[in-house]
Amino acid sequence: QVQLVESGGGLVQAGGSLRLSCAASGSIFSINSMGWYHQAPGKQRELVAEITSGGIINYASSVKGRFTISRDNAQNTVYLQMNNLKPDDTAVYYCNAIVRTTAERYEYLYWGQGTQVTVSS
Repeated sequence: QVQLVESGGGLVQAGGSLRLSCAASGSIFSINSMGWYHQAPGKQRELVAEITSGGIINYASSVKGRFTISRDNAQNTVYLQMNNLKPDDTAVYYCNAIVRTTAERYEYLYWGQGTQVTVSS
Protein backbone atom coordinates (compact mmCIF):
# COMPACT_ATOMS: atom_id res chain seq x y z
CA GLN A 1 0.00 0.00 0.00
CA VAL A 2 2.55 2.56 1.16
CA GLN A 3 6.31 2.36 0.78
CA LEU A 4 8.90 4.59 2.40
CA VAL A 5 12.35 4.54 0.81
CA GLU A 6 15.30 6.20 2.54
CA SER A 7 18.53 7.27 0.90
CA GLY A 8 21.59 9.33 1.71
CA GLY A 9 23.28 7.36 4.46
CA GLY A 10 26.97 6.54 4.47
CA LEU A 11 30.31 6.95 6.17
CA VAL A 12 31.50 10.40 7.16
CA GLN A 13 34.17 11.82 9.45
CA ALA A 14 33.27 13.63 12.64
CA GLY A 15 32.29 17.21 11.87
CA GLY A 16 30.99 16.28 8.44
CA SER A 17 27.50 16.43 6.98
CA LEU A 18 24.97 14.10 5.40
CA ARG A 19 21.50 14.63 3.99
CA LEU A 20 18.94 11.88 4.29
CA SER A 21 15.85 11.65 2.11
CA CYS A 22 12.72 9.56 2.52
CA ALA A 23 10.12 9.34 -0.23
CA ALA A 24 6.66 7.94 0.38
CA SER A 25 4.77 6.29 -2.45
CA GLY A 26 1.67 4.19 -3.00
CA SER A 27 -2.03 4.76 -2.55
CA ILE A 28 -1.63 7.91 -0.46
CA PHE A 29 -4.58 10.11 0.33
CA SER A 30 -2.82 12.30 2.89
CA ILE A 31 0.22 12.30 5.14
CA ASN A 32 0.09 13.66 8.66
CA SER A 33 3.44 13.76 10.41
CA MET A 34 6.72 12.45 9.06
CA GLY A 35 9.78 11.78 11.13
CA TRP A 36 13.22 10.31 11.58
CA TYR A 37 14.31 7.85 14.24
CA HIS A 38 17.65 6.21 14.84
CA GLN A 39 18.73 2.96 16.44
CA ALA A 40 22.26 2.23 17.55
CA PRO A 41 23.41 -1.35 18.19
CA GLY A 42 22.02 -2.66 21.46
CA LYS A 43 19.81 0.38 21.98
CA GLN A 44 16.17 1.21 21.47
CA ARG A 45 14.92 3.16 18.50
CA GLU A 46 14.74 6.85 19.41
CA LEU A 47 13.18 9.94 17.91
CA VAL A 48 15.55 12.27 16.08
CA ALA A 49 13.09 14.76 14.58
CA GLU A 50 9.54 14.96 13.36
CA ILE A 51 7.48 17.42 11.34
CA THR A 52 3.73 17.70 10.98
CA SER A 53 1.86 18.48 7.80
CA GLY A 54 1.47 22.02 9.12
CA GLY A 55 5.20 22.43 9.67
CA ILE A 56 5.41 22.00 13.45
CA ILE A 57 8.81 20.52 14.27
CA ASN A 58 10.19 18.62 17.22
CA TYR A 59 13.85 17.67 17.71
CA ALA A 60 15.64 15.42 20.14
CA SER A 61 17.77 17.54 22.44
CA SER A 62 20.93 15.78 21.26
CA VAL A 63 20.53 17.05 17.68
CA LYS A 64 19.14 20.56 18.20
CA GLY A 65 21.23 23.11 16.39
CA ARG A 66 22.94 20.44 14.24
CA PHE A 67 20.11 18.68 12.37
CA THR A 68 17.32 20.19 10.31
CA ILE A 69 14.18 18.36 9.23
CA SER A 70 12.11 19.54 6.30
CA ARG A 71 9.48 18.12 3.97
CA ASP A 72 8.16 18.57 0.48
CA ASN A 73 4.45 17.86 0.67
CA ALA A 74 4.02 17.84 -3.10
CA GLN A 75 6.65 15.09 -3.38
CA ASN A 76 5.65 13.23 -0.17
CA THR A 77 9.28 13.46 0.88
CA VAL A 78 10.97 14.26 4.17
CA TYR A 79 14.61 15.28 4.54
CA LEU A 80 17.09 15.33 7.38
CA GLN A 81 20.11 17.60 7.00
CA MET A 82 22.73 16.48 9.50
CA ASN A 83 25.64 18.82 10.19
CA ASN A 84 28.55 18.64 12.63
CA LEU A 85 28.08 14.89 12.92
CA LYS A 86 29.50 13.10 15.93
CA PRO A 87 30.49 9.45 16.45
CA ASP A 88 27.51 9.13 18.81
CA ASP A 89 25.23 9.81 15.81
CA THR A 90 26.24 6.46 14.34
CA ALA A 91 23.09 4.38 13.92
CA VAL A 92 20.57 3.07 11.46
CA TYR A 93 18.21 5.91 10.58
CA TYR A 94 14.57 5.11 9.88
CA CYS A 95 11.89 7.40 8.53
CA ASN A 96 8.23 7.04 9.34
CA ALA A 97 5.00 8.60 8.25
CA ILE A 98 1.43 8.63 9.47
CA VAL A 99 -0.55 8.04 6.31
CA ARG A 100 -4.16 7.79 5.28
CA THR A 101 -4.43 5.70 2.14
CA THR A 102 -7.11 6.06 -0.50
CA ALA A 103 -8.68 2.81 0.67
CA GLU A 104 -8.82 3.57 4.39
CA ARG A 105 -10.73 5.92 6.66
CA TYR A 106 -8.01 5.90 9.27
CA GLU A 107 -4.34 6.79 9.45
CA TYR A 108 -1.64 4.21 9.93
CA LEU A 109 2.05 4.39 10.78
CA TYR A 110 4.52 3.22 8.16
CA TRP A 111 8.29 2.73 8.42
CA GLY A 112 11.10 2.72 5.93
CA GLN A 113 13.75 0.01 5.78
CA GLY A 114 16.48 2.14 7.32
CA THR A 115 19.78 3.59 6.14
CA GLN A 116 23.11 3.27 7.92
CA VAL A 117 24.94 6.37 9.09
CA THR A 118 28.47 5.85 10.39
CA VAL A 119 30.52 8.70 11.81
CA SER A 120 34.21 8.04 12.34
CA SER A 121 36.28 9.89 14.91
